[in-house]
Amino acid sequence: MGNILLFAILGAVFYYIFKSYSKYTDYSKEAFKNFSVSKEALQKSELGLFVALVAKVAKADGKVDALEAELIGIMFDDISAVFPEPQKTKDILKEIFNEQKERFDNLQEVAQILAQTIKKDTAKQHQFMGFLIQLAFIDGEMSKNEEEVLQVIAEAFEFDPKAYHEIFDQFEQMIKNLHPKANISEAYKLLGVNENDDLDSIKKAYRSLIKQYHPDIIKSQGKSDDYMKEATAKTQEINQAYEMIKKAKK
Repeated sequence: MGNILLFAILGAVFYYIFKSYSKYTDYSKEAFKNFSVSKEALQKSELGLFVALVAKVAKADGKVDALEAELIGIMFDDISAVFPEPQKTKDILKEIFNEQKERFDNLQEVAQILAQTIKKDTAKQHQFMGFLIQLAFIDGEMSKNEEEVLQVIAEAFEFDPKAYHEIFDQFEQMIKNLHPKANISEAYKLLGVNENDDLDSIKKAYRSLIKQYHPDIIKSQGKSDDYMKEATAKTQEINQAYEMIKKAKK
């Protein structure tokens, strides 16, 4: 009787672990192993639709700035890595991004299609919405146009307004609390470079650190909101140090 009870408890525990894990394994090589990579298929996929929304948020203020471009390029690497034919996937995702960043007439339509696709997955809704909000804040401020685009997406997702404002306020407060390095020596130290290094070497170090600490939409599955906040804060800190060094080198 004791053994039966023990096996029943263990079974329940393993089932819970499986359920908890499985909801965050959608974006893995195993999940996409039979995916036939084409533009049409990627456009209709969750991640392809998400890239389209990323494009619209990134271009909402009229431009994709240098840090946004850096992070979006790394995002293409992160996403394409889980698909068969990563390079082909990456090229198509770039094409989708470049097309969609110039279109705002279909914003609501794209958001609604993605919303329907992930309707039953609140964790994924939260993950996507959090990533889009942090992208809007990544350049250090939120423009009115960016906020309007985010509102359209949140409404399409039927995202809980309270949860939306909590995420928004957390990122806004985090940005306010970030302070540039007090002096140039601290900036060099943060990037792990020397004052005598040329700008090309410093840029390589900068990109390496950004790639290491960037907010990763794939790896963020199952992680707390703190992961995205910490990654965004570190990315901002690295970027501020790099900008300080660039100005000093001119």
